[in-house]
Amino acid sequence: MHPHLIRTSLGLVALALLLRGPQAIAMDAASLPASTADAMAQAASPQAIAEYRRKLVEYQEARGAFEQDAGAYWQAITDKRRGRNAKRRDHQPIDADDYVLAQPPVYAGPKRPVSPVPEPEPERQPRQHKAIPVVADLLQAAQQQFQFTPQRPTSELEFKRAYGRVAAAMGLTREQAVRVYSFETGGTGNYDVQSGIEHGGTRAISTAMGYNQLLTTNSVELVAEQGTGLVNALIAKAAQLSGPARQAMDHKIAVLKRMVAVAKSVPDEWSAHARIADTQQGWAIHSMVLDIDVGPLLQTHKLLTSVIFAREKGYTRPLTAAELEMMNLTGDGTGLDMVTMPQALREVVPTSNFFQRNGYERNPVAIRHNTVAKLLAVTDARMDSNSNLQGARDLAASF
Repeated sequence: MHPHLIRTSLGLVALALLLRGPQAIAMDAASLPASTADAMAQAASPQAIAEYRRKLVEYQEARGAFEQDAGAYWQAITDKRRGRNAKRRDHQPIDADDYVLAQPPVYAGPKRPVSPVPEPEPERQPRQHKAIPVVADLLQAAQQQFQFTPQRPTSELEFKRAYGRVAAAMGLTREQAVRVYSFETGGTGNYDVQSGIEHGGTRAISTAMGYNQLLTTNSVELVAEQGTGLVNALIAKAAQLSGPARQAMDHKIAVLKRMVAVAKSVPDEWSAHARIADTQQGWAIHSMVLDIDVGPLLQTHKLLTSVIFAREKGYTRPLTAAELEMMNLTGDGTGLDMVTMPQALREVVPTSNFFQRNGYERNPVAIRHNTVAKLLAVTDARMDSNSNLQGARDLAASF
């Protein structure tokens, strides 16, 4: 199963502003402790404080009106999405009335005024940052949990050739594989590239790794759902080996079977797989993205499951690389919603129809390229540019 990768909720800060009335902020100095009242008197004149309070009320009224409009807009987005899902279940056609065709409201009122009165900084607990595992952590987990070290390629070209052979044999086209790789890695990424640690980056920002940027949860899910096929592929390879190479492959098969059992130990749901992915066992499973035999299979299945999903839903035309990337980024269901849309609708349907509010507001690409047609076009343009880089050319040559 695939997630709707972009999930968000109403911002707590905006909500807090609405819940705080003007009187809660524009309090009378006489009601404050003497030390605070003295500080206010010394820091700002009564006129400055009065002007601040007036502007604050104006801001709160404008912001409140905007939040009311925005809330109604995003509720309409949710309602339309539910309606489309219901129509699809009933095999009914989808048309323009099933989308919100207006762009999201944009706040254009006054900015929140700055208080002329110094306010003490509240004591805050240090924020706990969740550790994001990197390659070294994944390898350590594999050794500790399964007494196994993934077999890494002797060179980047070796991995690209292995991926090209697997992808072509399983039905991905060279255009799909190369252009998605170009988009996901910038056209230069290695098989172990991790989100945030590329193009000069030094800190991982997610567990997304490899040519198609699999998350830990993707790896667990693919091992759960494709486990039999993965094991059978290794068994077929083992039949052609002998001696130490055969022994090493047999050990890899045994480890993969144990990983499949772990991944299948929970319901086939994204949330359940995510819980495993956040453990040492999940990190160990994710390390198989680095393995020369298993990694290309996982990379291929990450895209192939979307191709199969579209086919099973009755979409028989070959997916363009940009369409496949939409499914790769947003989840199969949401992505197929865009893919199956006729061109005339793509030109007018806002990208906001496929996001939760906070996810949209934090996505400058979706905001700037604010229709489906524009979003697909900018994706294609990035693929065009990056496909000329050396990594992309090497991958293309592997097919």
